[in-house]
Amino acid sequence: MPRLSEVIAALENLWPAERAESWDAVGTVVGDPEQEVGRVLFAVDPVQEIVDEAVKLGADLLVTHHPLYLRGTTTVAASTFKGRVVHTLIKNDIALHVAHTNADSADPGVSDALAGALDLRVVRPLVPDATDPEGRRGLGRVCELDHPLTLRDLAARAAERLPATAQGVRVAGDPEAVVRTVAVSGGSGDSLFDDVRAAGVDAFLTADLRHHPASEARGQSPLALLDAAHWATEWPWCELAAAQLDEISDRHGWGLRVHVSKTVTDPWTAHAASSAATLPMSASRAPSSTSSTS
Repeated sequence: MPRLSEVIAALENLWPAERAESWDAVGTVVGDPEQEVGRVLFAVDPVQEIVDEAVKLGADLLVTHHPLYLRGTTTVAASTFKGRVVHTLIKNDIALHVAHTNADSADPGVSDALAGALDLRVVRPLVPDATDPEGRRGLGRVCELDHPLTLRDLAARAAERLPATAQGVRVAGDPEAVVRTVAVSGGSGDSLFDDVRAAGVDAFLTADLRHHPASEARGQSPLALLDAAHWATEWPWCELAAAQLDEISDRHGWGLRVHVSKTVTDPWTAHAASSAATLPMSASRAPSSTSSTS
């Protein structure tokens, strides 16, 4: 079996830490470089539920998209939520490695996986990485549909193809509008509206869209918006990343057993649809029939 340092070197080659945003916290959080690794678990969130799953699975390495300590800490006491995660990992000899914004901008990266889940053809990055001479790395992706769909049908496809969450997929725009081009960005994407408008796409699928940015975006152009759960838009990357590590393991003869957690760690657990009888008359324009209430 390979040592942790060898596996981490392979992961760093896929998602170099220097390509992370300056505010980000990526890399190895817990782990002995000399320990052997035989089983790896990929997940979006380094929360206790996922760590307990790693323990039950017998994993030696947990790779997550979201950082454990994004803003630093002064304690890892087990009496704290994150400290308990650290204690559980160390007690069970499980390493933790994080690939966050360095995986967002990778080629292929988080948004490539999201586009793939929706059967969209990637044309180019939405926000290209200026350091990539081939123009393939960067945040988000500009995509084309294999054939035009109405916004209603595109939302239904997203609700069907992405992992089920309480939120489902919210939509802003005429449900019968024809969509040929789509920008996608896994995770929170409303900071990218200027880039989306510049791309000239028909629709933008992302997560965590806030009221004011979304309202302003709709007021400035006919751009349609699809707002899925943050966790759901990033989970497809776990399958992509696991496949990448599987290929590396086969090439090196490591024999790693690589798994993807299917545990839903989206914080929202239920959805109550509004009754048409209680909505103000102006709300009748909202395409509520495209929502998923899994």
